[in-house]
Amino acid sequence: MKYKNFLKQAVWTKVAASFLLVISACASTTQTASTEKQAEAVNVNTTLQRPKLIVGIVVDQMRYDYLYRYWSKYGNDGFKKLLSEGFNFKNTQYSYVPTYTGPGHASIYTGSVPALNGIVGNNWYERDQKKTVYCVEDNTVQTVGSSSTAGQMSPANLKTTTITDELRLATNMGAKVVGVALKDRGSILPAGHMANGAYWFDSPSGNWITSTYYSQELPQWVQAFNNKKLADQYLNQPWETLLPIEQYTESSADDVPWEGKLNNEQKAVFPHDVPALRGKDYELIRSIPAGNTITKDFALAALQGEELGKDDVTDFLTVSFSSPDYVGHTFGPNSVEAEDVFLRLDLELAELISKIENEVGKGEVLFFLTADHGAAHVPAYMASVKVPAGLSSSGVVRDSVDAYLDKTYGKGDWVERYMNQQIYLNRSLVQSKKLNLAEVQQRVADYAVRFDGVLRTVTASTLQNSNWGVGMMARVENGYNVKRSGDVIMLLEPGWFEGYGGRTGTTHGSQANYDTHVPLVWYGWKVPAGESDAEAAVSDIAATIAAWLYIQEPNGSVGRPLQVYMK
Repeated sequence: MKYKNFLKQAVWTKVAASFLLVISACASTTQTASTEKQAEAVNVNTTLQRPKLIVGIVVDQMRYDYLYRYWSKYGNDGFKKLLSEGFNFKNTQYSYVPTYTGPGHASIYTGSVPALNGIVGNNWYERDQKKTVYCVEDNTVQTVGSSSTAGQMSPANLKTTTITDELRLATNMGAKVVGVALKDRGSILPAGHMANGAYWFDSPSGNWITSTYYSQELPQWVQAFNNKKLADQYLNQPWETLLPIEQYTESSADDVPWEGKLNNEQKAVFPHDVPALRGKDYELIRSIPAGNTITKDFALAALQGEELGKDDVTDFLTVSFSSPDYVGHTFGPNSVEAEDVFLRLDLELAELISKIENEVGKGEVLFFLTADHGAAHVPAYMASVKVPAGLSSSGVVRDSVDAYLDKTYGKGDWVERYMNQQIYLNRSLVQSKKLNLAEVQQRVADYAVRFDGVLRTVTASTLQNSNWGVGMMARVENGYNVKRSGDVIMLLEPGWFEGYGGRTGTTHGSQANYDTHVPLVWYGWKVPAGESDAEAAVSDIAATIAAWLYIQEPNGSVGRPLQVYMK
């Protein structure tokens, strides 16, 4: 009996031991799995992938349709490469009005809108100072690289951070950020408040310059670049068409009355005798394809001079090609000149992309290409093909509103400024006469809507107390800044704009899709090939970059990451 009990006890002891072994094994397995997961998580964190370099390319005054309008004449390594190997958001819009260069660059890099970032135009009226302010002017700094005043510029008027600022913050200032453009605002606003450098072209000297906001002297690589005197070389060459002119079938005839002329030119036709037209300074290079060429040259010099993309910390190079805007303003979107500048820009982009990838490594660079705004067709051209269009006169609007208010409330200087299709009232005069500002604004809005070409007017008081959310008026609301915008905002009919240089050339600034619809193409690091019809906003660009880099969005960001569409 004792034997049986012993056997029974032994059996149960063995079972218990086996059970404990199983439990121990399970625990060990669980612990091992947990350890492996922790190790895996640690491995993910220690091998967080980021591109070595981001290159933001903005083409000034590039309509969306330019991606395809000259398709058959583009090479394989510029626009076509971006579209075939990158990801194209076909329905990318600006979500505000007015659509100008300063606000466009600010929106791209802040992921925001003028209502928040404060850049409501290239210029605006500051009521407190009683003067017009340029978007990047800063009289507290001085020019570096020239004796001109063109370097008295900084991002001080920009009220929010940029994605380039956030990259600097996230890396404890380890990331390098450099901005490049012929236009100061096209370089300064993208580079942000904390940039290592921002450089722009100085027409009096032909140098690339900066301001004491960034440094007290030009880096050696910039000095060496300026010493090459490339602007002189480019201005000693005539502007001839890249292809035989009879192949420019996407454009109007070369000699039409709605095209402007280059300075001192007798006729707006090819070839343009640049050496004979250049004058004493270097201003002309902005309005010819060589402006894009020298911008590309300087961007590549910055790449090497600053050793961008050479370490484990992501760097950022912002490049804006300004010359298409000058060409569009002078000749219009349907000109042979506009077509030629984009065919040549295609070659510049091919070289820029190729050399950056060779220098940094293919697949190590994240590129994006977009535009700061589009452009309208020239009203005179549209009239020639029987489409309604026209020109509005800012002088007529201002004088007429002033006269109307004289008649309504008595003599006075009622309109302090009219700009950006906005009427700035003399609020001190309104107050001194003990008038209700909202009522005066509404009277002016009701009066101004009668002008030819005016689609709609809206007052500042209305904008401060409304929330449209979507549609045309939402764009107005997003562009309205309480301290910097006017009292009455005017929207012009499609095809209408305020005269820019008379009846020739084009401009932009409206709520119409030809001004708000721009390209957005991503290429390179982690970007799949494809395209999307999804609605995208220019303000989504910064949020998308932030998501890829695992960093904070700019502090005024209203955008959302676009990766969800890149399938």
